[in-house]
Amino acid sequence: MKPFLFLLNALFLSVPLLAQKKNEAYQLHISRATSPIVLDGSVDELAWQTAEVAGNFSMVLPMDTSRANVRTDVRMAYDDNNLYLSAVCYHGNVPGPYIVESLRRDWNFGRNDNFIFFMDTFDDQTNGFTFGTNAAGAQWDGLLYEGSRANLSWDNKWTSVVRNYADRYVLELAIPFKTIRYKQGITRWGINFSRQDLKTTEKSAWAPVPRQFPTASLAYTGVLVWDAPPPSPGPNISLIPYLLTGLTRDYQNSVPTKGRFDAGLDAKIAVTSSLNLDLTVNPDFSQVDVDQQVTNLDRFELFFPERRQFFLENGDQFTNFGYTNIRPFFSRRIGLGGVPIRFGARLSGKLNKDWRLGVMDMQTGRVDEQGLPAQNFAVLALQRRVFARSNVGVLFVNKQSLNYRPEANKPTYSQYNRNLGFEYNLASSNNLWSGKALYLKSFQPFISGEDAVVAGNLQYNSRRWVLGGQLERVGKNYTAEAGYVPRRGYTKALATAGYTFFPTGGSVLSHGPLVQSVRFFDPAGRQSDAETFLAYLVTFRSRATFQSWIATDYIRLLAPFDPTNTGRDRLETGTEHRWRAWGTEFLSKPQSLFTYGFSSRYGGYYADGTRLFLTGTLGYRFQPYVSLAANISYTDIRLGQPWGRTRFWLVGPRFDLTMTNTLYLTTFVQYNEQQKNMNVNARVQWRYKPASDFFLVFTDNYLPNSAQIGQDVPGLFSVRNRALVLKWTYWWNV
Repeated sequence: MKPFLFLLNALFLSVPLLAQKKNEAYQLHISRATSPIVLDGSVDELAWQTAEVAGNFSMVLPMDTSRANVRTDVRMAYDDNNLYLSAVCYHGNVPGPYIVESLRRDWNFGRNDNFIFFMDTFDDQTNGFTFGTNAAGAQWDGLLYEGSRANLSWDNKWTSVVRNYADRYVLELAIPFKTIRYKQGITRWGINFSRQDLKTTEKSAWAPVPRQFPTASLAYTGVLVWDAPPPSPGPNISLIPYLLTGLTRDYQNSVPTKGRFDAGLDAKIAVTSSLNLDLTVNPDFSQVDVDQQVTNLDRFELFFPERRQFFLENGDQFTNFGYTNIRPFFSRRIGLGGVPIRFGARLSGKLNKDWRLGVMDMQTGRVDEQGLPAQNFAVLALQRRVFARSNVGVLFVNKQSLNYRPEANKPTYSQYNRNLGFEYNLASSNNLWSGKALYLKSFQPFISGEDAVVAGNLQYNSRRWVLGGQLERVGKNYTAEAGYVPRRGYTKALATAGYTFFPTGGSVLSHGPLVQSVRFFDPAGRQSDAETFLAYLVTFRSRATFQSWIATDYIRLLAPFDPTNTGRDRLETGTEHRWRAWGTEFLSKPQSLFTYGFSSRYGGYYADGTRLFLTGTLGYRFQPYVSLAANISYTDIRLGQPWGRTRFWLVGPRFDLTMTNTLYLTTFVQYNEQQKNMNVNARVQWRYKPASDFFLVFTDNYLPNSAQIGQDVPGLFSVRNRALVLKWTYWWNV
């Protein structure tokens, strides 16, 4: 335990952290609008002419040592119902049209000329909201968590207009006070504005942000000073009903076409202006984007993020407790794979500037064909801010099977599984230091001992240096049935070091090496995995990047494993495997209408074999209406018998047609040779009112290179199953 105690001491002693807010001097005063504001892409109203201007932005990229060359002027105002913002974004000295991908919401930040801003409504430098648009008017909104990360799957009601002129584009937006969460009586919010102009390759911010951090870093926000406390949003109740109908047919199992009709309701009730109660009855998530498939050669379960709206607001307090591969709660365990959610409730938000609360209870229904009982998922999360931006938190998770009796010839499920966890999250006032100390324990019938997790990490991230270390110990009996913990029974040690050089001229903006070493040990203390990785990254002034790397690997299998992950013969437990590999990665500059990238990996593999892995990405846009993209990967594994040579193709073309910024058609095709499946997902979305949608979704799954089902003639792509879904949602503020 000595290494763990050392790391914990380092976490708590790394607190020259109590300095005042870094950009306290950057203050924007906001006053009540002196005239009505009409969103029309013009700033001629008296309210805008009398509002204070936030301008004179600082450059973040390519360098953070000067003022921005591209001018941006921002004004803010409010009335009884809305917070207003206008941004006049002048063009730079490089001619040509603006650069955007499409009119689709929540676009890729790095590939669009854009203006976005970040609000820290509790001025705690940890959680907040982000809103903005690209230069063509496509909206962006999300929740900010962990000081700088944005969850763009969040969606709510607000309006915006963008108008383009010869020398500028002008954005106006209105955000209802009912849309955001804030503590009444507070007259200081954290605020920052970010502008990206790809033609000049310049990214800038009103309050200066060091180049190694995203402009979303709440540690570097300025101050929005209100002339009076923000208005109370008043009664804030939203009802969001849905109606759904559809047809499904299972060709593979000869199940005829079945119709369906469903209805359900979500409700959002503001208990206070900063604490929200979410309720759901018979929810449906048919509009959720399909997961992007990957070629899976991993020994452990893959992770796919949550996109369902109900779980997103303040979801970081639940799902980000722990580490990337040690999550005691993972909301995707609830209600996927054909398991119905009957109802659920969640109370979450701020109690005050220092305390956050999250309570959630979800009830699923029985699935008789699987012998799966009705189950209840209850989660309690409590967080307390300490020092400048750090916090301590506790999490309790209870998964309970209701009235469960095991059935013969069906899977067996546990009566209950519980997790109790404590963590300390370190975040320095200047964002240079970050870290975490974690303790978890699970509880389940008939199992005790070796059922805990102890982990900690510490990272230093300056302009030139990245230094970090992490230690994890996961007991072999630790179980998180409602979480994501793909590996158990190990101790892990990781160290990272990187350095960045900044040339004073030329086409290269920065370059530098990164070295990382990770070791895994089994419960007996013997090494089971080891990897040493050395990479060199070059970033060009055009925003293109190139990286090359070499690595050495060692694996001693603790369980049988098929190195092709296709259900064939497996390597035996205890066998040892060593290899070396190298690779490259390249991404082209985002300013071009045609963008591309590639990566390569070649080297050894299990059982003295070799593995070649090639990927390519292609994109072309007819801006702002059409975006074409394709992801292609090829895997070539060569092993001795009984595997021989195995090859996989994974092809994923995507077509986005955005007729307006409220009407989208997306078609996504995925051909996965490893899984012997081809998927087609076509979705029309019409946002006829803010946060209210009409969806038409068509999904096909095919069996490539198989006989046509019900016939004796071969078919190139035989239909496995097919579905057509029509869904309507409406956001009604009571």
